[in-house]
Amino acid sequence: MGDLHRLIAFDLDGTLIDSRRDLADSANQLLGELGAAPLPVDAIGRMVGEGARVLVQRALAAVGLEETPGALPRFLEIYDTRLLNHTGLYEGVADAVRLAKQHARVSVLTNKPERPSERILDALGIRDLFEDVIGGDSAFGRKPDPAGLFELMTRAGATASTTLMVGDSAIDHETALRAAVPCCLTAYGYGYLTFPAERLTGREWVVNDTSQLAGVIERFSARR
Repeated sequence: MGDLHRLIAFDLDGTLIDSRRDLADSANQLLGELGAAPLPVDAIGRMVGEGARVLVQRALAAVGLEETPGALPRFLEIYDTRLLNHTGLYEGVADAVRLAKQHARVSVLTNKPERPSERILDALGIRDLFEDVIGGDSAFGRKPDPAGLFELMTRAGATASTTLMVGDSAIDHETALRAAVPCCLTAYGYGYLTFPAERLTGREWVVNDTSQLAGVIERFSARR
């Protein structure tokens, strides 16, 4: 374990794992059950990042359907059977996390519910790399509310200057801004496809692959 007074918090979908196909297949099964045509995988990928409820709302709106009380529970039920059909780690991401672990306490902060997050991390063989996993259904709420990040900072004994938020979306970026912590954006993730360029401040790192991510982790960890 790395420095307990330093924290590197990773988003999950689009940062550590590529889960687009399983999320899209699950959303499209729901749409099909409701009598609607399927949406392209990339279109659904652009809807990911703010939790399952928002994904369902966006998918239904895209096909002209109103949300019903049973839509979200049914989506979660479907997705629970598809979690690992196609989902996998981005190439090199496990090595980047192991590098982070040499320098900091490493955790996952995701808007995906905790139980499926834990299942995916465990099945992909990297759960033991993380001290903590905080999901969007926790008592700390969903990003961009920084409460979950503040909790992880407390557990690590980290300050704003010794914390790094790593994610692929505007939600992760906003979380980092609200917590006043450095941010690294993974442009290889699907959340970055809809990132508004005008939100970039010039102070964040933006990486195109996990080798560049490793370089950012090294530079961040060298800060005093």
